[in-house]
Amino acid sequence: MSKKEDLITKIIEIEWEMFSKVNNRGGKASCQEEPKNFEIIRSSNFISWSEATLESYLNDLQEAKKVKRNLMTEKYARMEGLIPPPNSEVLSLIDKIVALECKWLEELAAKSPQYVPARPIYSRQDTPQVVSSETYSRGELATYSKKTLELYYQDILEMSQKNINRIEVIFSRMLEEFNNNFTEEKD
Repeated sequence: MSKKEDLITKIIEIEWEMFSKVNNRGGKASCQEEPKNFEIIRSSNFISWSEATLESYLNDLQEAKKVKRNLMTEKYARMEGLIPPPNSEVLSLIDKIVALECKWLEELAAKSPQYVPARPIYSRQDTPQVVSSETYSRGELATYSKKTLELYYQDILEMSQKNINRIEVIFSRMLEEFNNNFTEEKD
């Protein structure tokens, strides 16, 4: 196992521990009973991160765990506006990241209809039943430390400069992993 794979595995272990303990208003969500799907989705997300960003985020998770903070609970609380937004400096960084991610989502949707996002792209499209990718991303990014956000922003800027659509990388990886998992289950 490479160092990067090891970091991703450690991150997903802690995230799953936190995610599976999130208390939803209506009880446990069905996705909280699907660790393999969670692993595929989250590992697909982290595959394009640099080792430095992964190390920083793993540190965020470990520090949160030490003080009994559940970053997954905080993510969903922020998405629902139950927790105040982060400070303006962090918010500015989140705005830059989200703008690029939403641009990539638009480009991917226009280029590849088979990769239709499961969520609407923009927060103006939020409804009480459906949260947009923008709102979801803002909620998640607000749980990262400033250091992790800065490193992640550098990662996505580098991808953008190389004309790599990070969202397409994620979707392609997820599709491949879900197909592999489905094939293994059939055998």
